[in-house]
Amino acid sequence: MLDRLKQFKFLHWAFNLLHYKSLLHNKAAYKKYNINKPLIASLSSKDFPDKQSGAWLDAGHSKYLAATKKQFDHFTADIQQQLLSWSDHGFMILKNFFDDAGTGSINKEIEKLVRQKKLHPTHDNKLMFANKISSVIKNITQEKKLTDILSFLLDKGVVPFQTINFIYGSNQRAHSDSIHMTTYPLGYLIAVWIALEDTNPDNGPLFYYPGSHRLPYLLNNDFNEGGTSLTLGWKDYTDYEEVIENLITGKQFEKRVFLAKKGDVFIWHANLVHGGMPVANPGLTRKSMVIHYYAKDVIKYHEISERPSLLEEG
Repeated sequence: MLDRLKQFKFLHWAFNLLHYKSLLHNKAAYKKYNINKPLIASLSSKDFPDKQSGAWLDAGHSKYLAATKKQFDHFTADIQQQLLSWSDHGFMILKNFFDDAGTGSINKEIEKLVRQKKLHPTHDNKLMFANKISSVIKNITQEKKLTDILSFLLDKGVVPFQTINFIYGSNQRAHSDSIHMTTYPLGYLIAVWIALEDTNPDNGPLFYYPGSHRLPYLLNNDFNEGGTSLTLGWKDYTDYEEVIENLITGKQFEKRVFLAKKGDVFIWHANLVHGGMPVANPGLTRKSMVIHYYAKDVIKYHEISERPSLLEEG
């Protein structure tokens, strides 16, 4: 019944009105990109003139573009090399980025928040938005060594939108984050996955498809049907997952599995197709944290539900 009610956009408008302050981040961007709609209104790719990424490293070869940026020289040789391959690969791996003290502080904080019942697992066992209630987690999302890399990749300042903590592997099917957290221009979302313990073939490691970020963005018009000015389309998220899997299979992308060590960081492009391998041993944990960042001065919304994002910058 609740899922049916969510199909009606006027309920979203009422919710948005109650959270109007958290929509003000879009005000300047609406003006910049000539979007003449109330901040509380539904928003989707149908409101924009194109489906092209605006991110600078998507417009040309990383090696040439990175060399034009003064900040490039401030990164280590390993990070520089991965920046040069970003346009081709769509991901970066930072080995041992967080030490035991850093990962330990995250694990300890999440355990405390769950114990105090300030964080509650969702139906798919995600612990959402710890950054909104914990200064420890918020500080991790603002780690300067990390945000410097992200800002370089997008050529814009970044703002953390959400954290997702996992105790167990996600079992999540292949997807691109841009159907969930979308920007205009496209390409201005970036994600970070932090291994909070070692992963192995049995506890559901992360998988991804290098180069899949260069596929056209799959948006509502590409898989959904029946949407109107008052209702969302009648297809659901599993329909999207089927289209993505068929697309990846048809293009014959190589599937890679990331067997991370505690403290490793995986950064991925807004459109990189990825997911979680099946958990072979349900008794094993796979503690990790995802942080999704938006670029600061773009329109931020959720394509699949056609809702503007709730975000308080600063």
